[in-house]
Amino acid sequence: MDNNIKPLPNRRIFGRQSISARWMVNTLSVAGVLLVVANIFIYYFTKKYYYGSAESYVVSEANASQTILARLYEDLSTNYSSEVRNIVESFNKKDQMELMSINKNGEVTLTSSGFSPDSDYYMPDYEKALKSENGLGVYLGRDGRENILAVTTIIAQPTGNYSALRYVTSLEMVDNQIGTIMLAALIVSAFILLVVTLLGVYFVKSICVPLGRIGSTAKKLAKGDFSERIPVTSNDEIGQLSRAFNEMADELENSEQIKNDFISSVSHELRTPLTAIKGWSETLESGYDPQTFRKGMKVITGETNRLEQMVEELLDFSRIQSGHFTLQLTTIDVIAELEDALLIYNDKAKKENIILSYNEPEFMCAVVGDKNRLRQVFINIIDNALKYTEPGGSIEVIAEKNDSAVIISVSDTGAGIAPEDLSKVKQKFYKANKTKHGSGIGLAVADEIITMHGGLLDIESELGKGTKVTITLPLKNG
Repeated sequence: MDNNIKPLPNRRIFGRQSISARWMVNTLSVAGVLLVVANIFIYYFTKKYYYGSAESYVVSEANASQTILARLYEDLSTNYSSEVRNIVESFNKKDQMELMSINKNGEVTLTSSGFSPDSDYYMPDYEKALKSENGLGVYLGRDGRENILAVTTIIAQPTGNYSALRYVTSLEMVDNQIGTIMLAALIVSAFILLVVTLLGVYFVKSICVPLGRIGSTAKKLAKGDFSERIPVTSNDEIGQLSRAFNEMADELENSEQIKNDFISSVSHELRTPLTAIKGWSETLESGYDPQTFRKGMKVITGETNRLEQMVEELLDFSRIQSGHFTLQLTTIDVIAELEDALLIYNDKAKKENIILSYNEPEFMCAVVGDKNRLRQVFINIIDNALKYTEPGGSIEVIAEKNDSAVIISVSDTGAGIAPEDLSKVKQKFYKANKTKHGSGIGLAVADEIITMHGGLLDIESELGKGTKVTITLPLKNG
């Protein structure tokens, strides 16, 4: 089978209207949207965390200064204004933030860096602190080219020059850290998109390539080329589909062969009787004596019966194929039907010098079946036995039964069947012996009839020694 597998011709897997293109676009769109949303969430929560940490740190520093100032104010031996000035000037965290003092007019009077801002310096946190119940104001914004965090706390015991302290810190390092995290998130997102793309391409090819191959092979099958098959490389749904397609192709090839055999067989089988009928008709038409007339009519009648039997077999085959083959089921004595079939062939067996032996059983075998169809089966089996048995041979018919079934066997000493043909003899239009007359569907129809009765038709044979056909039918319950 694998020798018939041909490479798939090149084709655009990712065409504009292809399943693969739509799948890739949809998948990458969904993945892209999800990653964008994920990055937005990462940025939002990262910024909230780092800015919140920075704000907590600065606010805690402001609260600590408030606590120190409250203690200094209670100490009457200290110069409160000088202490406030000293806190600003000696601020020990200048590398992290800048400390400013603000007077009651909202002007910066002193800074830890030594540089005073302009008079119009914007301090919204100071305005918030004035309005706040706890005297605390926080501002997050931009100061020139960088983001800043400013926290103002109102001094509980203000003096003329010092009514509030303001802590200002740059968020540049925080923003750099957030930027590093977001860069890493973007790299991870890009990697995820790359992996999704590669896996998508692999997945799409694993589906679309076999589907494309199935499509191209189906076109060849439609044109009558049954030589190509689909390689089965997996056990997934695609593998199952490929295997089912190959089985369908085998069936189509087999059906095509059956059709050709049918045409050949029927043409041959029809030609012989028609030629005989036509020849004797012309002979009788041109003049004859009584002996010639009797001989001619005998041939015409025999060949007509053969044609009638062939037509009936073909009609039965057609009914089986279309699902219209039905049975008229009644309770019958199957032994009686067997004996009726044997009576038909007793004289023929004697004329051909063939011993047809049958020991009539003393029991009855009631089965639920179609008596005409079962008789047809018996006639077909006995006729085949006579056809393939040479003069001087014998045919033995035996009927037995057990608790659940009746077993009828027809054994002959005929030509037998070769081992390579034995498994095919019940196939439609198959003929193991091409020299014998027949359409090749009699056994197929007989097997179908027995199967529809819930029974079994089994064939045993040895080439040159004979054939045994065994029919097993279930007995009627009760």
